[in-house]
Amino acid sequence: MTDTATEFPPVPDLAWSADLLSGDARMDDTHEAFVARLAELRATPPEQQLPLYRALIDHTVEHFAQEDRWMVATGFAADNCHASQHQSVLETMRAVDTHFQQGDREIITRMAEALAEWFPQHARTMDAGLALHMQSVGFDSRTETLADPSRVRPATMSGCGSVSCS
Repeated sequence: MTDTATEFPPVPDLAWSADLLSGDARMDDTHEAFVARLAELRATPPEQQLPLYRALIDHTVEHFAQEDRWMVATGFAADNCHASQHQSVLETMRAVDTHFQQGDREIITRMAEALAEWFPQHARTMDAGLALHMQSVGFDSRTETLADPSRVRPATMSGCGSVSCS
């Protein structure tokens, strides 16, 4: 008999959908690739996950570095809360690799579930807010340039890039 009070329902699969669109095509391309990698990882048996997980980490490093560059280029302080969340997620992802190596063969599965829960909210708030901000200052994410650099004062924003945060 299991204790249903401590059991949680399974985390549903995360599929790419219009609900995850940020409003920036390059960001959306990166997000779609993240979601696809995460889905592939979640569909893989635990004993075969490590190479896919490491590829997801590599992708996420680039994904977050891209957004972090955009934030700095559009006036965010380097240590804003959006970038801090990126750093925290990456630290946790790297720690999972270490724990897997130490014998916890289910930890990648648990991390993939946590990422599937975390990502939609992050995309709909922080990333959508960042995309909106980038549009408002005339930032082109494909070329990573500002149409008019005078519209941005460097390192003046400390918020998270969300519509609900300054």
